[in-house]
Amino acid sequence: MGVVVTSRKLDLSPVSLRQRPVTRLAQLLVGLALFGTSMALLLRAGLGLDPWDVLHQGLAPRLGWSFGAVTALTGVLVLLVWIPLRQRPGVGTVANVVVIALSVDLALALIPPATRLGWQIALMVGGVVLNGIATACYVGARLGPGPRDGLMTGLHARTGWSVRWARTGIELTVLAAGWLLGGTVGVGTVLYALAIGPLAQLFLPWMAYRPAPRPTVVPACAAAAPTPAPGVVCGEEPLAG
Repeated sequence: MGVVVTSRKLDLSPVSLRQRPVTRLAQLLVGLALFGTSMALLLRAGLGLDPWDVLHQGLAPRLGWSFGAVTALTGVLVLLVWIPLRQRPGVGTVANVVVIALSVDLALALIPPATRLGWQIALMVGGVVLNGIATACYVGARLGPGPRDGLMTGLHARTGWSVRWARTGIELTVLAAGWLLGGTVGVGTVLYALAIGPLAQLFLPWMAYRPAPRPTVVPACAAAAPTPAPGVVCGEEPLAG
């Protein structure tokens, strides 16, 4: 059965881990592992990195830092932007750094570099689609998005922009900055920047955790009796004239 979305604005704010912890932790970890795997697919395709890694590549030689150190720096700076967006870090924010780093290294050890164009294209397309699914999976667990995804959910919550336009705008801005700094841009970069927003928008309604609504308590007298006369409070007898 398909999921019917009644509102274009999804609630992606963090939800307490006390609500369905096992299911949501599993969803978070699976999503992050798939995200790291999608990064490895794009790297092995050799047809262009995602916009954030283009930015990291452009900054690294200018700062004289390692690629990993620049990645950490941008993560901290992005977290500072969370403050005016009123985003709160959660378990997912920390797990984002650790699980993705482990999964991408494991995937790179298992996936050989592509040597033929057809295989490169397959890895590139598969990596982009898997990245969209993975993003929806771990963000939808609502245990706190990663630093960069917090920008997407923050803009979505504060401006009312759709997830699609918020994510696409961020990716295109980062891509332009990385290219101006000397980062390498390829066809995979362009495909990722244009497709990741619509893909996340497509899969999030299927994967976003929705807490059960709290029942509305209605006084018994209000439910059983007609509307009281003016000046009569539910549960009280009308005053004698």
